[in-house]
Amino acid sequence: MFKKILIANRGEIALRIIRACRELGINTVAVHTEADNNSLHVRYADEDICIGKGPSKESYLNIPAILSAAEISDADAIHPGYGFLAENAHFAEICESCNVAFIGPTPGAMRLLGDKIEARGLMKKNGLPMLPGSDGPVESEDDALRMARKIGYPVIIKASAGGGGRGMRVAHTDVSLSNAFLTARSEAGAAFGNAQVYIEKFLEEPRHVEFQIIADKHGHCIALGERDCTVQRKHQKLIEESPSPIMTPEIRDKMMKMVVKGTQSAGYHTTGTMEFLVDKNLKFYFMEMNTRIQVEHTATEMVCDLDLVKEQIRVAAGEELKMKQNCTPRGHALECRINAEDPENDFRPSPGTISSFHMPGGPGVRVDTHAYAGYKIPPYYDSLLAKLITYGTDRQEAIQRMLRSLEEFVIEGVKTTIPFHLRALNKDAFREGQISTNFVELLMNNKI
Repeated sequence: MFKKILIANRGEIALRIIRACRELGINTVAVHTEADNNSLHVRYADEDICIGKGPSKESYLNIPAILSAAEISDADAIHPGYGFLAENAHFAEICESCNVAFIGPTPGAMRLLGDKIEARGLMKKNGLPMLPGSDGPVESEDDALRMARKIGYPVIIKASAGGGGRGMRVAHTDVSLSNAFLTARSEAGAAFGNAQVYIEKFLEEPRHVEFQIIADKHGHCIALGERDCTVQRKHQKLIEESPSPIMTPEIRDKMMKMVVKGTQSAGYHTTGTMEFLVDKNLKFYFMEMNTRIQVEHTATEMVCDLDLVKEQIRVAAGEELKMKQNCTPRGHALECRINAEDPENDFRPSPGTISSFHMPGGPGVRVDTHAYAGYKIPPYYDSLLAKLITYGTDRQEAIQRMLRSLEEFVIEGVKTTIPFHLRALNKDAFREGQISTNFVELLMNNKI
């Protein structure tokens, strides 16, 4: 087992990793910026090292600064959390060359699955269902037009190396396709240094369902049920739940077997998430694989009764998985992302100082956060303040517990998404599980 882990991240996920390390008896090193001097992950780590000023490029994305911190602190492993360098294969390679364990997949597996075109090809070979689309990158506008006409509109152009909704455009006609193709390529090149895009059929009003997996270095791979992430805005998730309200035991069993087979074919070990779009007939279509721990891993932890971060660390240290069989979710869990944003003003970021902060409690309630009264929210990073997770014996109990918890949650001094969550969870469409990825748009435009 590792003796000391450096956490190359910040905020609630850094604090989450520190807690897992404490329970495993592992010392921790927090890297931080000048803007994060007073963040809780800095206070709770055994050691802390400042690696730069506020902007991410000068700090949390600065590979030499992070590796220097690992060398100075004599850390034998680095946990990247999510975001920043978590899916950067070059960073993982450098860690290996410096004899520092990277708590994540191998650089080869990360590159393979991080390239959406390559990942689609691999998963297709392993029998996972795919939306009609191009088998490789689409290099020209004329090729894009031919492919779109062959598939049939609407289509979606996606960046091969994309994520977070960047390099992604929908087209409904030849005219809109030309503009969408050029815009997607330009965005992809600027955001990821790779302008390659591909095209696939665009599903209108789908659901977004993902399967959590974890695999060790001894050939064991298990699926831990699914999460429903359909409530999202501009491809950014806002509410997640496990299990999905549309899932049947038969479909779950079939999909988990497919997910495990696809994961093993990539020579993959660590945690990961395979994401799917689901149409109105409950047909699943592979979308992508995220090669890291996810924000919403907490929902799976609640229904499978395990600590995914501790398992991830154990796997990286070469231990075998304790669980050897796929997990069927027990009960129901919801996660609401509490962001420092103003829902009434197009979710505009709301940095500032929190004047009052009171967390909810009671049975089946969990809060993962780095915030507190007096905390000054830096303007440089993601706006996530807290993750509120509730567990119930069934979906309705989890929803009622979430509503009660949201009403108890007090955050003053900045705008947050708490009012949005209260509004969303009180809608009949959500309570009945009859939603699609346009739910937030319809809600905010008072159309439901």
